[in-house]
Amino acid sequence: MKTMIVTMALGAGLIAAPALAQAPGGGGGWGQRDQTRAEAQQRADMMFQMIDGNHDGTVTRAEADQALAQFQASQGNGDDNGRGGGRARMMGRVIQQLFATTPSITQQQFEGLMLARFDAQDANHDGTVTAAEREQARAQRGQGQAPVAPPAGAPSQQ
Repeated sequence: MKTMIVTMALGAGLIAAPALAQAPGGGGGWGQRDQTRAEAQQRADMMFQMIDGNHDGTVTRAEADQALAQFQASQGNGDDNGRGGGRARMMGRVIQQLFATTPSITQQQFEGLMLARFDAQDANHDGTVTAAEREQARAQRGQGQAPVAPPAGAPSQQ
């Protein structure tokens, strides 16, 4: 039952992507269009609910690995002809970072980490991350610049 729910939730997200691509404010899918901090918070909460397999308010490494495996399976062969392969690799890296120093993470900690990432990308601090700001943050990560320190109460990402 859990597998079906997670697969349906991930599928719904993939189905919604084309609709988001046509949304005003920047074109492109969720990873391309402009995003407000409130939208980032909603997205973080939705992602946490999808990953929290037993819905106890805490995600363990095992739950995260299971969600990643289900996502990868829903992407077929995971090659980069579409964007699924890249998304699966990105999710794998995020999971690895999240659980590098802690066995579990709460929804509050997860949301704090995702909002810290949003704030780091929001170069002009106007509460909206544009495609240009997102690309700038990607370039900085590619150059090996240090990530933003996690908020108080969040697990360390060393």
